[in-house]
Amino acid sequence: MTSSLLVLTDFYRPANHALTYASHLAGAIGARLVLLHVHRDALSDPERFTGLAELNAESTQLAFASLIADLPGTAVAEVGHGRVADAVATALRKYQPALLVVGRTDASGTPDELITATALDLLRAAPYPMLVVPDAPYIPPVPRRVLLAVDGEPFSLGTYAGSARHLLDTLRAELTVLHVTDRPATAETDSDALDSVQRTGLLTDLAIPVRIRHLVAEHPAGGILQAAKPATYDMVAVIARPRSFLGAFFHNSVTAQVLLHSQLPVLVLPAID
Repeated sequence: MTSSLLVLTDFYRPANHALTYASHLAGAIGARLVLLHVHRDALSDPERFTGLAELNAESTQLAFASLIADLPGTAVAEVGHGRVADAVATALRKYQPALLVVGRTDASGTPDELITATALDLLRAAPYPMLVVPDAPYIPPVPRRVLLAVDGEPFSLGTYAGSARHLLDTLRAELTVLHVTDRPATAETDSDALDSVQRTGLLTDLAIPVRIRHLVAEHPAGGILQAAKPATYDMVAVIARPRSFLGAFFHNSVTAQVLLHSQLPVLVLPAID
């Protein structure tokens, strides 16, 4: 069965930018696209800060037709209703995509907790590998150099390890495991960080060698953002632990800070307990 990428769209620039990127990625891995637009039904809209527009049925179909006509591959249009997180969860169950793809708007002038609200809702409603594509003047390249940030603590990706490994293997992407600490590491601590990734099964039978990189930084998010530059990498991956996205202060977490400020597309891999 052909894998798919589920792309959340509101037909505005950040979402269209993410869709173009997703179409290039889908072409590289042989996946189809599923475009999801959500009609909100409540007049009092708690998600008004997400940037998702409200269109009538006819306008939605015309917008879908315009988007799909410009895509190089096949795509399916899906309309959800109600809360975005609930509609996404329903679509994830229906299509079982390899990734959920969302665009990130310019966060300048908007409080971090409002920008991260959609990502938090999605992770809470249906933890799933999520690719967040920042709006930019250019389309990022298909990822061939991936930076995976870890904290050195054990974690499990459960069934998501297989799809993430398939993505890396199909792309033949060079993977660098980044271990950020607030003090110089030893060979043993870096080895432990690499082992934490190997135990998930993410690295099993990868054709491309895996590198380990250590960086000293006072704040982990700052270290990740310092390393994740377009000149060196094409994508950064972070591990979202349940204690982060189930807690009350997600917008202060390492995952949220990388989502907000990364120049690169961010692959969020939800860990399980």
